[in-house]
Amino acid sequence: MKTMVIKVGGALLGCEAGMDRLFVTLKGLSEAGWQAVLVHGGGALVEQQLKANGFSSHKLNGLRVTPEVQMDVVAGALAGSANTQLVAKAIAAGLTPVGLSLADGGLTQAQVLAPELGAVGKVAAGKPALLEGLLAQGMLPIISSIAVDAEGQRLNVNADQAATVICQLLGAELTLLSDVSGVLDGKGQLIPHLDPALAAELTRQGVIEGGMKVKVDAALDAARSINNRVLVASWRYPEQLAALVKGEPVGTQVHP
Repeated sequence: MKTMVIKVGGALLGCEAGMDRLFVTLKGLSEAGWQAVLVHGGGALVEQQLKANGFSSHKLNGLRVTPEVQMDVVAGALAGSANTQLVAKAIAAGLTPVGLSLADGGLTQAQVLAPELGAVGKVAAGKPALLEGLLAQGMLPIISSIAVDAEGQRLNVNADQAATVICQLLGAELTLLSDVSGVLDGKGQLIPHLDPALAAELTRQGVIEGGMKVKVDAALDAARSINNRVLVASWRYPEQLAALVKGEPVGTQVHP
């Protein structure tokens, strides 16, 4: 069996049709002989819950600063609301999901990324046994990006980095799904293949910037660390998801 790790961002959680399409795709992948693992973030939901609890939030170098006092809300949004929402959709699509965090079963080893970011972590691959067991039973692991370090501190981890580590753990392929169809050039056309040299040139030209630069950097890091291409595609377009199931080229293929 081939294994694919699919990472989805928080924007998906606000789109019922997108979630429905994603789980139809995951069912199709399973029928086509793939084992899938879903890793998710939930930035928009975290933002919403922090605001509702009277907290303000800001980012440093694209990462959300997470003071320890906000961790109950952040963990509740990601490992609670977001995770159970995706589990519910998976059940409705006829799949057998298992909701997990990065801390479960020793999947990852976590540490604080940088003190100025607060309870923000980075993870390294741990033990694959839990995931291998679930996949062998035909289950769909749905993993939130909350980790726990050796001292028992809960940490908020960037979901792209989390997905990369789960890929390393399983020797899997990686697909990063967001609300854009891939990496676009200056004319809004999809770039089918992207390598570090082209990415550097497009960044210099200002074509790749802001949120897309964060995504491209994550994809390049992931491609390097798993030594394999990474797909950057969209859950918004049913034709991209259908192509994914058929094994056809989809979105932008980012090469190490």
